[in-house]
Amino acid sequence: MNKNEGMISCAVGCWLVALLGGVLAAMLLMVLGGWTFMQGVFMGVVVFVVAGALLSWIICKPLPAAGEASIEQAKPADAAKPAAQAAAPVAATSTAAAAEPEIKPSTPLPGEADLAERKGEWKYEAEPKAKEKPKAKKAAKKPAAKKATKSKAETPASAAGEGTKPQTLSAARDGGPDNLKEIKGVGPKLEALLHSMGFYHFDQVASWGADEVAWVDQNLQGFKGRVSRDDWVSQAKILAEGGETEFSKKVGKGDVY
Repeated sequence: MNKNEGMISCAVGCWLVALLGGVLAAMLLMVLGGWTFMQGVFMGVVVFVVAGALLSWIICKPLPAAGEASIEQAKPADAAKPAAQAAAPVAATSTAAAAEPEIKPSTPLPGEADLAERKGEWKYEAEPKAKEKPKAKKAAKKPAAKKATKSKAETPASAAGEGTKPQTLSAARDGGPDNLKEIKGVGPKLEALLHSMGFYHFDQVASWGADEVAWVDQNLQGFKGRVSRDDWVSQAKILAEGGETEFSKKVGKGDVY
């Protein structure tokens, strides 16, 4: 039996087995499943076709012969031989070339002796680098001259904003103190503070200059700046001469305090 006959007999056997399976499937569906005759036949045909195709493809697939397999395995080895044979002459050529001694001319060439004598005398020298200019030393920073400042003792009191303390009295003169509340800006509390500082009369306030005004402005605790802001000196001059101001008239009538 040759190869083709074997494949045909295998296929016939597979289709017979598939036919038997289709008939069996149709009978089981009709008996146990309650299918009709047509339904059972149709399903049997489907089983027959599918099973026959699968069995033929799986079981009857041709296998390579033993001789062919050995030939295919031998092919890579045979293909490697020409490459090895081609590499051998190349290696032999390189080895022979390395073994050959260097051939020197028997007759000296013209000028060879002159070149041999000069050999080693000439050398390349780089151009000397230009000398770097010494960096100019940074000029030492001179300490900034401190601005001359006058000490507190040397500065006039008026320049420092403290002013000069006016002349004070330890108590009011005979006849009692003047009513300093007639000066606009002086209330009962401020009048008591002025008394404690030694100021009781209009003429004292009228005699104050700029330095005295600055001193009093700075030392009126809780009322700083009231002297210059309300112009006490001008009012005190009028009142010290026996005159009256609009504000002093209201004070005299009792309209203010």
